[in-house]
Amino acid sequence: MKGIVFTEFLDLVEEKFGLMMVDTIVTNSNLPSNGAYTDVGTYSFSEMLSLLTNLNKETGIEINELLLVYGEHFFSVVEKSYSYFLKEFKDPIEMISSIENHIHVEVRKIYPDAELPTFTVIEKTENNLVMIYKSSRAMSYFGKGLMNKTFEYFNKKATILVENIQEDGTEVKFSIAAHG
Repeated sequence: MKGIVFTEFLDLVEEKFGLMMVDTIVTNSNLPSNGAYTDVGTYSFSEMLSLLTNLNKETGIEINELLLVYGEHFFSVVEKSYSYFLKEFKDPIEMISSIENHIHVEVRKIYPDAELPTFTVIEKTENNLVMIYKSSRAMSYFGKGLMNKTFEYFNKKATILVENIQEDGTEVKFSIAAHG
């Protein structure tokens, strides 16, 4: 997992809960990196899982809710550092439906060793999108947070439903209905 995912996560934790919380979750996690991350480094997903688990223990906030807020936060990174991605699209349905065949292709050019989830479009209309997400990391709510902010970026509203196909969240169906 790319280091930017870790550095931004710890920035969010500091912003929302303070530096002491960052210290607490890093100290309580078993981290081969000792919590020292660089944006371009690559780290084990088990470290992110440990940080999330310890933040959940400290705050009582469910992991999916933490991932949702983190996905919404991470959109600002996309907006700031990869705004050219956003400018290629005219609406959020078009952008989100192109994750697999366009956006992830571009991400792999920047980070060739990135391990990305897969998104398969099942149904797409002007205002609706159904996609299947697959990832051993089960971070679909991170994706939902990014999708929420994508709609906000385009000044649109949507209802985004997340339905587990696999109980462990490694395969999920997103049903997106744009409105307003």
